Parts: sequence; structure tokens; C-alpha cells
Amino acid sequence: MNSYPKRQIRLLGCSLIALLVLTALIACTGQSTPPPETPTPAAPGSDLSNSAIAGKQAFDANCAVCHGADVMGTATGPPLIDRIYEPSHHNDFSIRSAVRNGVPAHHWWFGNMPPVPGVSDAAVENIICYIRELQLANEIFDEGAYSFIC
Repeated sequence: MNSYPKRQIRLLGCSLIALLVLTALIACTGQSTPPPETPTPAAPGSDLSNSAIAGKQAFDANCAVCHGADVMGTATGPPLIDRIYEPSHHNDFSIRSAVRNGVPAHHWWFGNMPPVPGVSDAAVENIICYIRELQLANEIFDEGAYSFIC
């Protein structure tokens, strides 16, 4: 019979997964690249969902100071209209985690992203819808490659 309770085993498993993710993030730190020369992003137009409209408001209030009002980045934060942030590389969970927990610097030279306190779960989901709809409008990913419901 195993002397470890299931809860401790589960905690150990989660800790190992977290360690692997952290190791991968640290390994990527040395691969910083300059931001690409990117034109002004295409707006999704009149087909912006209600969730994305709410997400734009939440983004402007909480994220635009670093990521830019046009989502194209600033001197302190990277553009989110970039293939690096497509759903297959930075999925919705990674965006949620970055908002809640911050994220170590990787891909860019902007430094670590701090957590963003005070943003509700609903606002985070709407921000994700806004980012994904802008990415889709800018052909960062194919509509069939990633399904999202906003």
C-alpha cells in the first residue's frame, strides 16, 4: 500500500508540471527577437462581437498602457497582433495566466509582465475575445484552425 495520500501525489504531479513549464519559459528567454515591422492592424469592422466590444473597453482600461491602444505594442509591451501570440502558441489559458500571475520575459526584451490586479474573470474572457477577433481580422490564424466563442 502506498504511504502517500492521493492529494500529495496530485500536488507533486502539479508541481512537476509547473516546473517543466517554468523551465521551458526560462529556456525561451534567450531567444528574444525584435518586434516585426507591422502595418497598422486591420479592425474587425462591424462584425465585432458584443464580448469583444466589452473586451476592447477592458483592454483599453487595463492593457493598452503597455500593449497599445491599437494592440500593436508600445515601448514597454509587445504587440499582440503577432504570430507569436496565435492560439496554437499562446493559448487562452496562457493569456489568463499572464493577467493573473504575470509572466517572465520571453520572445521580447520588454522585461517581465507583472500581474494585472482587479480585472474580473468576465473582463479577462472579453479581453481574450477582443484579442482573438483582432488576430483573426489580421490573418494571424485561420478561422478553422481555432474555434472560439465570444
